[in-house]
Amino acid sequence: MSNRTAFVTGGAQGIGQGIATTLGGQGFRVAVADLNLEAAQATAATITEAGGTALAVRADVTSTEEIRTAVTTVTEELGPIEVAVNNAGWDDFMNFVDTTEPFWDRILDINFKGMLRVCHAVVPGMVERGFGRIVNVGSDAGRVGSSLEAVYSGAKGGTIAFTKTLAREVATKGVTANTVCPGPTDTPALRAFADNSGQGSDKVLGGMTRAVPMKRLASPADVAAAVAFFASDAAGYLTGQTLSVSGGLTMA
Repeated sequence: MSNRTAFVTGGAQGIGQGIATTLGGQGFRVAVADLNLEAAQATAATITEAGGTALAVRADVTSTEEIRTAVTTVTEELGPIEVAVNNAGWDDFMNFVDTTEPFWDRILDINFKGMLRVCHAVVPGMVERGFGRIVNVGSDAGRVGSSLEAVYSGAKGGTIAFTKTLAREVATKGVTANTVCPGPTDTPALRAFADNSGQGSDKVLGGMTRAVPMKRLASPADVAAAVAFFASDAAGYLTGQTLSVSGGLTMA
């Protein structure tokens, strides 16, 4: 596992930061790819200060050109990308009937097509070299639905289906593809949503916590542990799988 190059989108903050730092701590050379280059640089610095190897790159997952440029830069600086973690995502909470087509387009462009762009850029090289790990970050919203997240849930359901199909197509090439689906996770984005909900942050977060059998929200490190497992050499016989990290909230 050590010295493999991992490309983590949305790696600067929240769940992505947890994934990047966990992989860095396990010996991966980590490319922290994010729209916010300054935050990506801070996360990369955290990894290197802990003794790891990391590189920050700007990557807007809605731009095919930016993704391909970032992949080229990472390959030149850290080596061929052997692990790709598609974590970048975005959502807003509203009833479906209140959404607009530009909103649909943004959700799908970031959460679904962003993943397609990265996979399209890195999978051919993985197949050629005979090794690769694709880990796509889905959501339990894509497994069971989630009120006020209809379009996002659809995108994440698509993530799960795409990952299974990709896994079938590259199964004999030494490349695996799996999905990790976080449940409610304690991140700055979740806390911002709770603060802006109009119901009170404590009420919103408390309700989420009570719904989880383990009676706590996930931490980014909880999600990162599942991603790191799928990224490991030891997980070579696991592909096309969907794993919820939700404290028992979703059982399938």
